[in-house]
Amino acid sequence: MGDWLGMPILASEHGVRMDFFMLTVHLVMLSAFTFWSTWFVLAIFKFRRKKNPTADYIGIKGRWPWIPVGVMFLCDFGLLFGLSIPFWHDEIASVPLNDPNAVHIRVVAQQFQWNIHYPGPDGVFGRTDFALSDGQTNFIGLDNNDPASKDDIVTLNQMHLPVDEIIIIYLSSKDMIHSFTLPEFRIKQDVIPGMRIPIYFKPTMTTATLRGVTDNAERNFEIACSQLCGNSHYQMRGFVTVESRQDYDAWLAKKLEEKQAYEDDDWFF
Repeated sequence: MGDWLGMPILASEHGVRMDFFMLTVHLVMLSAFTFWSTWFVLAIFKFRRKKNPTADYIGIKGRWPWIPVGVMFLCDFGLLFGLSIPFWHDEIASVPLNDPNAVHIRVVAQQFQWNIHYPGPDGVFGRTDFALSDGQTNFIGLDNNDPASKDDIVTLNQMHLPVDEIIIIYLSSKDMIHSFTLPEFRIKQDVIPGMRIPIYFKPTMTTATLRGVTDNAERNFEIACSQLCGNSHYQMRGFVTVESRQDYDAWLAKKLEEKQAYEDDDWFF
């Protein structure tokens, strides 16, 4: 269905419902446009000057003008209560925060980059304080004195995800409004300063599969900012690698080793 609307490749579980939702809205709007256009032409013909040479200030006394009003009411009612509210409840408002198997990630937006924070093997995010941010290496203000932060991993514009697992991302911003967008996963959420906004999805396609489908060995899932956020907004771009759980765990272990090696070298000097 997404092909009819020119949508990107579908790579998430909830994306099937999202594409159906969007297609349904477009079909309803097309039907409404056709209905109103036909009604407009009929009204022009019925009340043309030749048939009605004198203006009538009494108006139409019949009930037939209520027909288009009723039709549009039913369309709007169906879209709101049949599609929008159930979709919001199931996909937006019901974030599975207590799912023990979910992968939790923090994303902190700033001009013009995405700071991605993993809790490490202990599953607990270390304390952060923007007052500790140095703007060079510690962009999110991670408190290295907090025991929970010892195994935390922070990357810049690079996100890794395990395939076929629920991903919960907590969005926040350091400076202004951004918009976290993952087109292939049908994710788009404004990131607002002072708020921590959770979103979730389940990726169903690995990066390797994406490259095979598109016949492009360099193709990646991308993170885009869809909210104009400054003169370098176009540079606010990140990449997502979706892989098997085994490869994901290996990547985390490698990043943790690199972090510990860096801290050991920093302590020595």
